[in-house]
Amino acid sequence: MIAERLGICQDTARKWRRRYCEQGIEGLADAPRPGRPRVFSARIVAGVKALACEMPTSSGTPLARWTCPELARHTAASGIAPAPSASTVRRWLADDALKPWQHRSWIFPRDPHFALKASRVLDLYQREWEGEPLGEDEYVLSADEKPGVQARMRIHLPLPPGPGRAMRIESEYHRFGTLAYLAAYDVHHARVMGRCEPTTGIRPFTALVDQVMQSEPYASARRVFWVVDNGSSHRNWAAAARLSDAYPNAQMVHLPVHASWLNQIEVYFSVIQRKLLSPDDFEDLDELAAQILAFENHYNAAARPFDWKFTRTDLNRLLARIRQHDRHAPHPLAG
Repeated sequence: MIAERLGICQDTARKWRRRYCEQGIEGLADAPRPGRPRVFSARIVAGVKALACEMPTSSGTPLARWTCPELARHTAASGIAPAPSASTVRRWLADDALKPWQHRSWIFPRDPHFALKASRVLDLYQREWEGEPLGEDEYVLSADEKPGVQARMRIHLPLPPGPGRAMRIESEYHRFGTLAYLAAYDVHHARVMGRCEPTTGIRPFTALVDQVMQSEPYASARRVFWVVDNGSSHRNWAAAARLSDAYPNAQMVHLPVHASWLNQIEVYFSVIQRKLLSPDDFEDLDELAAQILAFENHYNAAARPFDWKFTRTDLNRLLARIRQHDRHAPHPLAG
């Protein structure tokens, strides 16, 4: 009857009824549990975790970031006895995946029109422009330069990998100078078009534009959007005017300042850096340039568009979080 009314099994109802009959109301309290009793209360554990989520300077500690030994030492200095060890603190933090000794670099947006500029580019990635879908004869290119690519030849030949042994690369090398790799990436057709130049600048970038815009399908396209950052060779309205004067069907779209992470060509640059340029072993600049262009052809043969998932909605969420951390963020950031 009791089990049915409370929705519990009969054994549970029988156990608590027997304990009440034998010990009275005191029998309903939890019995002592086996094992070593808790040394640190939940309040102390929560306090250490809260401290780990603050900057050390907020508590007057001259540190750039917390470590487990420093957190344990700070806790002991506050008068808690016994003081937790560094391993105990590490175990507490691991329960909530807290790692205050790690850090990542980032930058707050300072462009007053960040949301507007970034949203236009994200719309282009979704094949939209000013609220209208792009046509089949309209293209989106992401372009930039990778300067200072070094031609370095190892003093000894690399050793190939073997069973239980990684590839071995000689740490000493000869330098043969640097070059710049300029490239444009067709966002929706996964095609890279690049060239190597002695340096960056307006003339090398113009040569890249000519190379792309004088080839099909871009020469006869209705519109070709060039997504670029704010590098010196394609900065502000003057660069946009040069592009549209030379090719009326081309339009330059600038990213906000400090927003190269929204430029898809940077993803390709990371690919070529990992797959060709690291580790490097090139006899001279000519071989370096030849290998870069050969990799470009190799990449294009099997390339697929990047699975770009960051949308205008994600951007608005990001900017909302940033405003919570930056009291001086201007209102135009909200877009």
